[in-house]
Amino acid sequence: MHPILFEIGGFPLRSFGAMVALGFLLGSQWLWPRLLRRHGLDPERDALRCQSVAFWVLVGVLLGGRAMYVVVEVAKHLGGATGENSFGARVLDRPWEAAYIWEGGMAMYGGFAGAVLFGIWAAKKHGLDVANGLDTGLTAGMLGQAIGRVGCLLVGDDYGRSVPAAWHNTPFPITLRVPDREWLAANPESLFDGHLAGEVLWATQPWMSAKALILLAIGIWLLRRRRYRGQVALTVVFGYGVLRFIVEIFRGDPIRGLWFDGAVSTSQLISIPLVLISGYFLVRWRKRVDPVLTAAQTNRVS
Repeated sequence: MHPILFEIGGFPLRSFGAMVALGFLLGSQWLWPRLLRRHGLDPERDALRCQSVAFWVLVGVLLGGRAMYVVVEVAKHLGGATGENSFGARVLDRPWEAAYIWEGGMAMYGGFAGAVLFGIWAAKKHGLDVANGLDTGLTAGMLGQAIGRVGCLLVGDDYGRSVPAAWHNTPFPITLRVPDREWLAANPESLFDGHLAGEVLWATQPWMSAKALILLAIGIWLLRRRRYRGQVALTVVFGYGVLRFIVEIFRGDPIRGLWFDGAVSTSQLISIPLVLISGYFLVRWRKRVDPVLTAAQTNRVS
């Protein structure tokens, strides 16, 4: 784990930010245009349009991720789950601190919602077909998330629960051993709690990366076989909700928000309606055929 990669003139380059930035660049600027050149309704123009849309997707990720984090933390504080020195308490006393995004604090589902909403708006503005943009954009976004989650591992965030003794010798990436107290004391930027020193945890950060890579592979495979625009997006959302719910069972960081006496996390609460809604439309539209998509596919073949 390396919370800080290196320093330039006393300014630290944080591993989490570096991995998120790398993931976004590769997903939005490298893979997304390539997917649109293969599967766009207007391949060359769509590949150029997505460059402009990507900027607003980034804005949506930052604003949505931060907004949801603030809402969850304030709700936890009002519910008595956190103390007077918590982030939620500070924001209630000093609301402007909600904008201090450089201090950390993002919620993935909030970033996802922001990216989709801002992305839809920007796609309409720049003439990119919304449904096709979602199919290709969400697929490319899985590459970005797979890389970004490496940053979670490097900084010690999003860690798993303690592993039963019988599983302690299971190798990485199934389990993860937290460094000792001396290392944690010398690396205060790490987000591992001090009481976890020397513990063996489920390696949920690599699981998140693996989850994203699985959905990336499914998205690329389905783009060549989809029958209507939006089918890939619905499939990715359905798969993400299911896999995220499962991984959350093994998470051990209570900062993400736990509800109903710790029975479910915030992400699990959000995953349930996402799975139900996307699953409903996948079943309802299972025989749907999109003439616009069919025509575009025929033109590419010819």
